[in-house]
Amino acid sequence: MRRYIALLRGINVGGKNKVSMPILKEVFEQNGFCDVKTYINSGNIIFSSDKSDETMLKEKCEAIIADKFQLNIPVMIISAEDLAAAINHAPAWWDQDKDSKHNAIFVVPPTTVEEVYQEVGEIKPEYEKVDYYGRVIFWSAPLKTFSRTRWSKVVGSSVYDSITIRNANTTKQILQLAQS
Repeated sequence: MRRYIALLRGINVGGKNKVSMPILKEVFEQNGFCDVKTYINSGNIIFSSDKSDETMLKEKCEAIIADKFQLNIPVMIISAEDLAAAINHAPAWWDQDKDSKHNAIFVVPPTTVEEVYQEVGEIKPEYEKVDYYGRVIFWSAPLKTFSRTRWSKVVGSSVYDSITIRNANTTKQILQLAQS
């Protein structure tokens, strides 16, 4: 059995795409996933599976959500091992400055990190820092100049539907839950 994290994109935001975490946990268990946990209300599910094909797991999770909640939600699947490796390779500046916003941007396949970088464009180094490891892009920007960053505009870009974003604290908590 291997530990995975399913990150649901765009649920329970502004009253849209409502998904009950207790019901989601129950539905995952009913569909053969083990040791299922959820974290906060933004679509973070930790589970174990004997399957190792992340594409198959992604498709299964998306089908479960479509069937139970009638929502077509993109799902990012990442193994606990891959998330640990990404966090262990995070740049030294990520999640350090308390006056900055620190996000992990998870790229949902088949979209690639390179496609996201190309769409968003060059960073504005005076306002932000960006780096990546695997399918996780690390981004930090001071709160006082956040609106001047290039990467804050990812929300309106053509790749926005192919990413899901978690702040540094949530990302680290998810990993801790997956490893416990």
